[in-house]
Amino acid sequence: MRGKEESTKGTAMNPTGSKNKSDTMTRRGFMQHTLAVAAPVLMAASALPGTAAEPETAPAPARKLKVVCVGGHPDDPESGCAGTLARYAALGHAVTIIYLTRGERGISGKSNDEAAAIRSAECEAACKIIGAKPVFAGQIDGATEFIRARLDEFTKVLFAEAPDVVFTHWPIDTHMDHQVASFLTLRAQMSNPQRFHLYFFEVNTGSQTQGFAPNVYVDVTTVFEKKREALYAHVSQDGEGVWRNHHEVVAKFRGREAGVSAAEAFVHLNRDLPISRLPGL
Repeated sequence: MRGKEESTKGTAMNPTGSKNKSDTMTRRGFMQHTLAVAAPVLMAASALPGTAAEPETAPAPARKLKVVCVGGHPDDPESGCAGTLARYAALGHAVTIIYLTRGERGISGKSNDEAAAIRSAECEAACKIIGAKPVFAGQIDGATEFIRARLDEFTKVLFAEAPDVVFTHWPIDTHMDHQVASFLTLRAQMSNPQRFHLYFFEVNTGSQTQGFAPNVYVDVTTVFEKKREALYAHVSQDGEGVWRNHHEVVAKFRGREAGVSAAEAFVHLNRDLPISRLPGL
């Protein structure tokens, strides 16, 4: 609910040339107006359970949510929102990561089958750290498809999890597999009566994710090390280097935007489920 509005009109002058007091925004009024505008964006970072205590010590949730993250390749979900997923898991919610592919073409000198086996094992290790269940959607790295048959099979995989909250790639991305993962998820949500809250995450912003302007932040300070360890689990992809050169930097930058030590940022698809913070957190 909005409080009594302060005037934001330009300052008027009376016939004597002095300012009309009633039309002048005071310094306090300006700050109140600014905070009223900024509060919905910052709320997810400043009013989440677990900010005053470790998530492991937080009380059990009133209702167990089903949280799903859809990523194009192994390590994409970990890069984009491992911290948020870890927080959900620590609060007792069911977390599933759907990997669209097994990263078959992601290891130089290895066959598709060899790379898939290595990277699937890395997914298992990362998910164990986060507290998530891994699921593989069956598409092939570098050859993903956004066609009716693929949409139908993906929708079955997604809705088998009966999700309440879903995370996926921001669709404006230089990697086609990321785009396909995003549009499959978006199309599944739009075409199915079983609706869910949809959030888009960022990966390698600037080099892959493009034009990303978040409207929700999640404080991941208490699970920062879990996010790092989840990336480190992807040894074949130099997870340590990827973390140090990309995602550690982004997490701290988003934290500065939100006024915390480390944060993950999202764009909430604000269709018919308008909220200002993540449900269940």
